[in-house]
Amino acid sequence: MLKRKIKKVIMRWEAILEPEQSAVQQLQKELGVSSIIAALLVQRGMHTFDAAKAFFRPQWQDLHSPFLMRDMDKAVARINAALEEDQAIMVYGDYDVDGTTSVALMTSFLAEKTKKITPYIPDRYTEGYGISFKGIDVAAEKGIQLIIALDCGIKAVDKVAYAKEKGIDFIICDHHLPGEELPQATALLDPKRPDCDYPFDELCGCGIGFKLIQALSESWEEPEENLLPYLDLVATAIAADIVPMEGENRTLCFFGLAQLHQYPRPGIQCLLGSLKKPVNITDLVFKVAPRINAAGRMDHALVAVDLLASKDHNEVKKMAEAIEQFNTERRATDERITQEALDQIKQRKEEDFPATVVFAEDWHKGVVGIVASRLIENYYRPTVVLTQSGENYVGSVRSVKGFNVYNALEACKAHMLQFGGHKYAAGLTLHKDQLTAFKAAFEKQVETTILPEQKTPILTYDLLLPIEEVNHKLYRIVAQMAPFGPKNMRPVFCSINCVDSGQSKVVGKDKNHLRLSVQTANGPLVGIGFGMANHFEYIKSGAAFDLLYTLDENEWNGTTSLQLKLKAIRPKE
Repeated sequence: MLKRKIKKVIMRWEAILEPEQSAVQQLQKELGVSSIIAALLVQRGMHTFDAAKAFFRPQWQDLHSPFLMRDMDKAVARINAALEEDQAIMVYGDYDVDGTTSVALMTSFLAEKTKKITPYIPDRYTEGYGISFKGIDVAAEKGIQLIIALDCGIKAVDKVAYAKEKGIDFIICDHHLPGEELPQATALLDPKRPDCDYPFDELCGCGIGFKLIQALSESWEEPEENLLPYLDLVATAIAADIVPMEGENRTLCFFGLAQLHQYPRPGIQCLLGSLKKPVNITDLVFKVAPRINAAGRMDHALVAVDLLASKDHNEVKKMAEAIEQFNTERRATDERITQEALDQIKQRKEEDFPATVVFAEDWHKGVVGIVASRLIENYYRPTVVLTQSGENYVGSVRSVKGFNVYNALEACKAHMLQFGGHKYAAGLTLHKDQLTAFKAAFEKQVETTILPEQKTPILTYDLLLPIEEVNHKLYRIVAQMAPFGPKNMRPVFCSINCVDSGQSKVVGKDKNHLRLSVQTANGPLVGIGFGMANHFEYIKSGAAFDLLYTLDENEWNGTTSLQLKLKAIRPKE
């Protein structure tokens, strides 16, 4: 692995908005819990006993009726008609985790009713994102009469019209914002369409797909437990797509993780490897999702769909080995390109520029987004990474907290052929001749619009907590707040004026990690700080320091102990 020289980035520590004390005290009284737990719950919108009960104990009944979603009745009627008439169906999805899990879910579910199912994922490089004319042509050649599109299609007005000319109907299941004109699909399932009154609009693409199979199952009067085997796919998609971990998402994820623990499908089990404790969101984000994505980045995402849908353990093992190889290649590629980009910044003496814009014609298109994120770890500023694609340059854009990179690109649109995305991430295409002009325009736009506070990364924490109050009981209750994700992040605590117990040391093969031992009235408390060995000399001096951390458990030689997972260390000023 390449060693990157990391530029020291100063971080600000900020507390999340402190909860109203009267609300904390009231909830503490109702629940009989500590003020710490009550405060964490109030921060997450829990103000009553019933709300807290629903939060800690999600129920299947918490899920909304799928028929509350506009066009769901039309979608169910069209699919049932296709099944009755033995029509061929294509299940079409995007090449990322949300798309591939969606396709695996829908094909697996419908395969119980028909053999005429064709999964389709567009080629990342030749077809691009979303519905493609090529995909429709393939469907027409195969005699397909219905396409179910998942995690894409809400803006595919021209593609759906093209399919209609060929006698192919579309059912679109999407969660992205629609444009001014909606495609003329047979059914368009998207809670974000303005005329849809569905109570929860933050489902991911696979979540929309699940609501469709839930509706189909109800129309067939099948028992609800028949849907449980599909929830591991939904949980994986929710984790990877970084949607809010609240409402239906949290309920679906709760049951999906339980499914993964009890009856994991062979494909996900292979990607997870051997785990000593129940699967959590972190496992899905850092072990499963990158490997699924690697298939679409380095080869073709249909490999991931086959893996996720297969029930054959021997077949799955071979596919998982291939995907692991893709992931290894992806890691090596993004490490190499990141190093080349860092060298480019240094050679051009652009370390103090307002933005990063780097380019090389031979960089792999599939990893430029990852590289952009890695560059921000070194130079905290809006970043564009470009490479050559045919006659043009294409790239990915990543932003920093608070800065709207989409608006910045909008101001530079005269220099681009096309762009799209949202506040923090986008993609773009420009003509070769426009690179210099685009770079100058983008840097100027960032320089003139970025606010001073957006130039410094912020580390936030939930509560200030005396280190003496950290114990197993607190950990056990906090652990029950899972699954964690946006709107319900794992609680981060700040403890000040900590001192070394005398047992802290550097660990790891390269001695770059810190095994911290903090002195408390109850004895030493151990923490692990990855890449934090640079703090060791200060800590062993005996001087006080502040900590940001989450609570974790460490299992070693059959013994489980409480552990701080360190996020930051700050010498006491």
